This record gives sequence, C-alpha cells and structure tokens, in this order.
Amino acid sequence: MSTEEATPVFQIQRVYLKDLSLEQPNSPAILLEQEQPSVDIQLGVQATPVAEGIFEVAVTATVQTKIQDKTVFLVEAKQAGIFEIRNLPEEQMGAVVGIACPQIVYPYLRASVADTITRAGFPPVHLAEINFQAMYEQQQAAAAEGANAQVQ
Repeated sequence: MSTEEATPVFQIQRVYLKDLSLEQPNSPAILLEQEQPSVDIQLGVQATPVAEGIFEVAVTATVQTKIQDKTVFLVEAKQAGIFEIRNLPEEQMGAVVGIACPQIVYPYLRASVADTITRAGFPPVHLAEINFQAMYEQQQAAAAEGANAQVQ
C-alpha cells in the first residue's frame, strides 16, 4: 500500500435540501387565536453509504406548533450532505459520520427551517445548537444497552 492510498480523506462533495414540507391545516382561523402555541421539535440523523468511500448524511427536523390540540403549522425538513470519507480507521468512522458530518449539515437545516417558517407568515423558530457528540454518545450507549439486554 503506498502512502498516498493510506492518507485519510474527509471532503464535502455537496450539501443540499433533500426534502421540505410545510402544512398549515387550520389556517386562516387558527391565525386569529391569541393563545401562545406550544412548539415540539424532533431531530434525527441518518447515514447511508452511496458508493465506495462516499456517504450521504442527512439531518431531519420536524417542527410542530399547536394551540391546544390544533396544529398551527408543521414543518418537516431533511438537509443532506454527500461526504467522501476514505482511509479512516474503522473505529473512527462512526464518530465522523455521526458527529462531524451532522455538524456541517445542521446549520443549513437551521436556516432552511427558519426561512420556511418566516415565509409561512410566522416568527421564525430557530433550532437550538445541537451537541452531536453527546447525541452520538447517547445513541451508542443505548445501542450497547440494547445489545446487553438481548444477550441475557
């Protein structure tokens, strides 16, 4: 193996908005409500191998605001990136795909969500900063616990 082949590679090929939906099922009547809506935000990360050394990492957000049990608006967005990742030790791959890639993609997702909500006629909802390392470590711990539970 030549030294050139063994050099670690981590490059962003592209970042793109993969999926976006906005629903305002109860407009315009709900817009006249004076009550403050509740906001529920769900986030997810998924990584998919595309080709040898090429991965798509997508971060999804679902933002739902409600007044009582009626939806004011629902935004679902999936921001993705294509990354070239080669010659990394296997034990580092999970962290690169689960932490480094989502950290790069997430700011684009935040902007897309805030922009969509603003264009829908609402004050923007700014997604909080996410500690993807903590999120990844929690997922790893949960997976290990699940594996231990199955062994017993």
